[in-house]
Amino acid sequence: MESSNFYPFQKGVLIFDGGMGTEIYRNHIFTNRCFDELNLSMPQLIRRIHQSYVNAGADVITTNTFGANRAGLEKYGLADKTAEINKSGAALARTVAIQPDAHTHRSAALVAGSVGPILSEGKEYALSEAAEILAEQVAALREGGVDFILFETIHTPEQAAAALGAVDRAGKDIPYMLSFVPPERDGELAETLRSLFDALETASRPPFAAGLNCGRDPAEMIPAVEAAMKATRLPLVVQPNAGCPKPFEGRQLYYCSPEYIATYAMEYLNLGVAGIGGCCGTTAEHIAEIAKMIRPLAKSHDVRVVSSEEPAAPLCDESPLAGRTKLAEKLVRRRWIRTVELIPPCGYDLEQTMAKVRRLADFGVDAVNIPDGPRASARISNVAVAERILSEIGLEPILHFCCRDRNLIGMQSVLLACALYKIRNILFITGDPPKLGNYPNATGVFDTDAIGLCELQTRLNRGIDLGGGAVDPPTDAVIGVGLDPTALNRPREIDRFRRKIDAGAHFAITQPVFDSDALLRFLDEIGELPIPIVAGVWPLTSYRNAVFMGNEVPGVVIPAEVMRRMEEASGGSKEDQMKVGIEIAREAIERIRPRVGGVQVSAPFGRVELSMEVMAE
Repeated sequence: MESSNFYPFQKGVLIFDGGMGTEIYRNHIFTNRCFDELNLSMPQLIRRIHQSYVNAGADVITTNTFGANRAGLEKYGLADKTAEINKSGAALARTVAIQPDAHTHRSAALVAGSVGPILSEGKEYALSEAAEILAEQVAALREGGVDFILFETIHTPEQAAAALGAVDRAGKDIPYMLSFVPPERDGELAETLRSLFDALETASRPPFAAGLNCGRDPAEMIPAVEAAMKATRLPLVVQPNAGCPKPFEGRQLYYCSPEYIATYAMEYLNLGVAGIGGCCGTTAEHIAEIAKMIRPLAKSHDVRVVSSEEPAAPLCDESPLAGRTKLAEKLVRRRWIRTVELIPPCGYDLEQTMAKVRRLADFGVDAVNIPDGPRASARISNVAVAERILSEIGLEPILHFCCRDRNLIGMQSVLLACALYKIRNILFITGDPPKLGNYPNATGVFDTDAIGLCELQTRLNRGIDLGGGAVDPPTDAVIGVGLDPTALNRPREIDRFRRKIDAGAHFAITQPVFDSDALLRFLDEIGELPIPIVAGVWPLTSYRNAVFMGNEVPGVVIPAEVMRRMEEASGGSKEDQMKVGIEIAREAIERIRPRVGGVQVSAPFGRVELSMEVMAE
């Protein structure tokens, strides 16, 4: 079985462009014209659309040739211009793609030659004839300079077979991918997609990737992506529609906002897709939001924190874990742990924060968790807060440490500062992308991810820095990691959890758990727990708070029963709603207590009394 050496995903997830037809229509070109012919009569318009997608951040732009096969052009009297239209479409995209973006300093984009199915009205084509028609188009696109062929919007196995036949006829050196329209009913997804993808993987020369495009809006595409990820081993590219079109004054408009589609792009990314773009209704504005949201996290994070130089000193043995901190001792002895998460203030006055921490220390918590710019917000350094808490109050902090804001050099510097201040309990997380905060245009660094951070800290604990230099004395950090029991891609989450353990993690803290059964099922899937897991708990303060948490906080899933109870309480006072939220949190702890090593209770809006009431025996 031959396969192409073409594989464009080495550097991570690719951003594809959006709808070409949508943009043409927005430029007042109506559907009675042949859109493909505009490559000849209005090349400046097509070039401008391609440029808008490149400026928006697209790594792949698609030629304006979706319907430019001989059968499709025949109804416009343009069949004799099939080769010219396709070559021109490829050349227009190529002239835009080869110019590196001066603003973003990104390299040139790839050009995908768009080939749609044969949709000639009133005439049936035999498979061999259909394959021959598409092969003619493919050959012209290749001659025009495309990087690969994108057979898109395929509905049926027959259309897929015609595309595969066209590849066989056009030549073995042509990289290509096929993108399918998901069936309308979710009940048909698994079986239909499996049969379609099986045909690809058993082809004489398989494609380098597969795709899903059109037919569904961003939310409806989620189950299709989940089914596709199980049905194929090929890299998957996802391009949903921008919602459903609505008629307005004779035009079909899409009302799906760029922010909405970008939010679901994050979900696709978490499911493990290789490429994300848009189809009908999506514009350059949509692609810009997708790129802004996922690009910081879409690049490869498999950064090996090993030195290219010979270490100046041999790796030393780590100190006994139980002796590093009081928290570590309880972890080793598997004793129940109680911690509270307290977000640092936006300013630099720590009086109120310190007063809250003193109350928690008097209450008897084991540690206080200090997040690192949660939701990509700008706050006082949590290292400064942790040092103040430890030196003035003596309560151990758990410092959250993300890789969003610092490169590998800066991360190492801060970790050494933590060692100096004896801040040893550190929770390593990848971090929220800047788009989620008040500074959406800030640059996320993401030189590595949580797994790489664990590797880095483990090296420092063994007396070697990134450059291979000796760290004397070695650090004594207790390494914590995050865990999401409700992740859409459970196998990926479990795999990453095990890789974090292999990288040196000593304990894990979960996202806030509102569905106890979901956490217990997740623990069953993991099996025997090699490190203690601390369950995150958030006492809901109101129905409005529950809606916000469920809709806006990544990784948080609130069951319908919990939402129902909070909604029923919404008719009462604020205190009544808080009581219900505290009751739900207590019930969750009681349910999961036999299976976890402790709880991290958040303090909503800084109200530590709610956390203490949840933990009260």
